[in-house]
Amino acid sequence: MSGHSKWKNIMHKKGAADARRGKIFSKLIKELSVAVKTGGGPDPDANPRLRAAVQNARAQNMPKDTVERAIKKAAGVGGDDFQEIAYEAFGPNGVAFFIDCATDNKVRTIGNIRSYFNKYGGNMGKDGCLQFLFLRKGIFTIENLEMDEDQFTLEMIDAGAEDVQNEDGILTVTTAMDDFGSVQKKLQDLNITPQESGLQRICTETKKLDEEAFMKFMKLLEVLEDDDDVQKVYHNVEFDEELLNKMG
Repeated sequence: MSGHSKWKNIMHKKGAADARRGKIFSKLIKELSVAVKTGGGPDPDANPRLRAAVQNARAQNMPKDTVERAIKKAAGVGGDDFQEIAYEAFGPNGVAFFIDCATDNKVRTIGNIRSYFNKYGGNMGKDGCLQFLFLRKGIFTIENLEMDEDQFTLEMIDAGAEDVQNEDGILTVTTAMDDFGSVQKKLQDLNITPQESGLQRICTETKKLDEEAFMKFMKLLEVLEDDDDVQKVYHNVEFDEELLNKMG
């Protein structure tokens, strides 16, 4: 569940579908729990963040009863109490990382994150040091749009969207953070269910790496995304498809 990027699934290893699915489900369940506790309760109709979390879970084919069980557990007394926390850090060659976590043990989480950066030649940054580089935006990804694209774009702009992009038939709608709810409601009114939606951190500037640095960066990115406490990882690396192909 890395940040908004058309290459976000490319680094996953082949032949690890079951393990990957379990990891994705674990992160989605955490997001459902956090959304219930911080977004306004267990009713998706009254809780935009939970509504987005439910849509994302369905897009990943999470069973309905699993979704409902996670929501019920989060709403009840004694449910898991996950705390949201974000870390800013610098990887090899000065690569910027913004890491969103959901954890029930901050000491464990920061210890693990720090160890990854120590191992791969990076260091933790101070809170706020990368705010200028990562803008908080609402992102909706829509596949197989059944209405006229120009009309859809107008509807999105009227609802508050900043931009609508079409890349290989996949539409990405970008909104200011404050307009996320209004665009989400408009999509619901149009009976359009996004493949993925939520608030993300969009990088304003990217940097290119040579092959050696890129491979090291990818190893760090993989261990970060594999951590159970990490929900999303954002960075400012410009992906090189030739180098990705070399990785296999």
